[in-house]
Amino acid sequence: MTVLAKTGQRGDGKPELSCILVEAGTPGFTARAMHGKMMWRSSNTAELYFEDCRVPKENLLGPRGNGFHQMMQTLDGGRLSIAAMGLGGAQGCFDRAVRYANEREQFGRPIATFQTNAFKLADMAMEIECARLLLYKACWLRDGDMAFSKEAAMAKLYCSEVMYRCANHAVQLHGGYGLMKEYDVERFYRDQKLLEIGEGTSEVQRIVIARHIGAKCL
Repeated sequence: MTVLAKTGQRGDGKPELSCILVEAGTPGFTARAMHGKMMWRSSNTAELYFEDCRVPKENLLGPRGNGFHQMMQTLDGGRLSIAAMGLGGAQGCFDRAVRYANEREQFGRPIATFQTNAFKLADMAMEIECARLLLYKACWLRDGDMAFSKEAAMAKLYCSEVMYRCANHAVQLHGGYGLMKEYDVERFYRDQKLLEIGEGTSEVQRIVIARHIGAKCL
């Protein structure tokens, strides 16, 4: 486990933060599994406890006091991962919605032929394509060792919210079946929510973007 811990006080009065590695089995370190989650139930999630937990100084990760900077660098890359999850999830919602809308018939014709449903599918396709291009640009910048923090925040924010809209449309198009566990869109609808929270909430992403464009958001 990589722990961001206060290791002292800086000269400006702010806390000194450092990254420390804590190995499994270290006395005083306990991980208690958490169950009953709304989403990502196969993900190993735990509450972490540190009671008189001591590790050797060699477990310091990088320079002392550099922890906050290390974590911020990790966040930028993590936001691309969350964005990729959102893009893939949105595509999954779209694929299932298209298939169901072309199979399900009402009044003698597939429900995909009704304009209100066709527009939902068209909006999903358009937003997924926009999300894909935004994410690919952010990844291209990173691969080229160029600044990508703003684009990572944009991609994470947009892709996660696009998946929400696609999941919502997919459930709506499935009607009552969209609420049943037998259909994948029910799980997509639940799984999406974490994407708006993990690696910084949607609100935090908007703060990051605002600062990058010159709006000094507090």
